[in-house]
Amino acid sequence: MTSSSRLYDKITVQGKDPKRSAPIPRTYRGFSTISADSESYTLFDLALIKQDIINHFHIRQGERLMNPEFGTIIWDLLFEPLTEELKAIIIQNVETIINYDPRVRAENVIVTTYDSGLQIECTLTYMPYNISETLQFKFDQTNGLIN
Repeated sequence: MTSSSRLYDKITVQGKDPKRSAPIPRTYRGFSTISADSESYTLFDLALIKQDIINHFHIRQGERLMNPEFGTIIWDLLFEPLTEELKAIIIQNVETIINYDPRVRAENVIVTTYDSGLQIECTLTYMPYNISETLQFKFDQTNGLIN
């Protein structure tokens, strides 16, 4: 008997373990240290897309190095009177930010005021999943972005 045939005698193939479930297919994977209710900092799919959009809204337009058009103008408009013209400008900015990410599309954007800032309500459609959801952002004059 040759040494290669003896090698096959030592190999065992184990059957499928019924206790293990099939892995969940995930399209997007990322990293965020903001999620306090998670044991790991890894985000997947919808949670990652939402966090990316929130991060984009935290950046004031002109703050990003080498890309002065990136970010939002809302931080500079918080103390301005909310006219119809200003609402249209904010809606355009919000749609531009959300549509910047090819994984999501802005469907409906509503801008209103509340006690100490602006509230943005937006219906998002997650393109790979064909799922729609309404997100609400509050740009507070004293506390920053509250979502």
